[in-house]
Amino acid sequence: MSKTSHKLFELRAEWLFLFILIMAFTACKNKKENSVKEAVLIISPDNEGINVPNGFGVIKVADSLGAPRHIAVNSNGGVYLKLRKPIDGEGIIYLEDEDGDGIADSKKGFADYGGTGMFLDENYLYASSDEEIFRYKLNSEGLVVDPGKPDTLVTKLVAGRTHATKSFTLDTAGNIYVNIGAYSNACQEKDRTLGSPGMMPCAILDSAGGIWKFGADKMKQSYSEGKRYATGLRNVVGLDWNYNLNKLVVTQHGRDQLSTLYPDLYDSETSANLPAETMYIINEGDDAGWPYIYYNQFQNKKILSPEYGGDGKKTAGENAIDPIATFPAHMAPNALLFYTGDMFPEEYKNGAFIAFHGSWNRAPEKQNGFLVAFVPFKNGKPSGEWQVFADGFAGLEEVYSPSEAEHRPTGLAQGPDGSLYVSDDSGGSLFRIVYNKN
Repeated sequence: MSKTSHKLFELRAEWLFLFILIMAFTACKNKKENSVKEAVLIISPDNEGINVPNGFGVIKVADSLGAPRHIAVNSNGGVYLKLRKPIDGEGIIYLEDEDGDGIADSKKGFADYGGTGMFLDENYLYASSDEEIFRYKLNSEGLVVDPGKPDTLVTKLVAGRTHATKSFTLDTAGNIYVNIGAYSNACQEKDRTLGSPGMMPCAILDSAGGIWKFGADKMKQSYSEGKRYATGLRNVVGLDWNYNLNKLVVTQHGRDQLSTLYPDLYDSETSANLPAETMYIINEGDDAGWPYIYYNQFQNKKILSPEYGGDGKKTAGENAIDPIATFPAHMAPNALLFYTGDMFPEEYKNGAFIAFHGSWNRAPEKQNGFLVAFVPFKNGKPSGEWQVFADGFAGLEEVYSPSEAEHRPTGLAQGPDGSLYVSDDSGGSLFRIVYNKN
């Protein structure tokens, strides 16, 4: 055989080998895709005890997760969960469903810090501790590239004994909006103390009790590099960017202990039902009025707080913004999600899901919440009354202490197929709500 013929033979052999490799890879890929397509979601026969509308079903994706707070789902259906407290040095958990049945098959963890906030875009995973916000680079499959070396975007935020968690969201222009909760109930000189007057002005508002705005591509920012975007918000755990409005929308935890602190003005029943939990559309410079006022959903009025001379009837806050929706007192809205998927029926499109964590400040009345609610939206504003979408998480007909609840909804995320994920930081579970179009 000539040298030329020998080289041609070797070249053809290499081509043949390469062709075989390509065919084998394609066959494996098609097999995996077909297995996923053919996989059947394992919907719980009793929906895990959770009540959902007709046509919907519930899958328990995973349990024994610790205390998962906010969550995010990548384009492949992998789920990132932020744990309130790390377990074995892992404060972020990544779950993957490898066979397409809806139940997590693998679990990995990283990030040795607790917290609540989490957000995902095409390039980065963002997560918060109680004082900082971090950014992790993603690869093309939505996986964190270097979990041990995140970028620190924001640092040295105030974290008091209460309302310390830092929920946040991003807009489409590269900005981060961070809730810095007030480390106080009503800005009293002595917090949660009978008859203690409110500080005037409230000194807390210089660094907490509002929303701060930071750049999503700048390192080690703090107050001097950021901007106080809105104020007068006691604690906003649920917030989301509404893409139809191109505005920030938030849900606030209202104040506590009206009858405990001012028994001459409020009885226990009134205190259990006031003030409203509130939803606001936020524009830059807005003031929602905390701590000077609260919102009475029965009178549909902003009422002067007793710490500042109110008697339960006097109105105030003429310059404070009004809520766009109100909810029963002390239900603790912990997550807000505007639904943009295609799986659910059309009436859910662009509406708001809210995870209510459940109350503690209604004693001696039974506690309230422990559910996922839905608010229909049209043209960027609520178009009807809020409704219960999923409840039964507590596992009891009546709950008198939050510790009695089996599950407490905390985080919400939309899957790439349009399903709705709900985290639970009491039972340590992750649920997925799906809709059967047939």
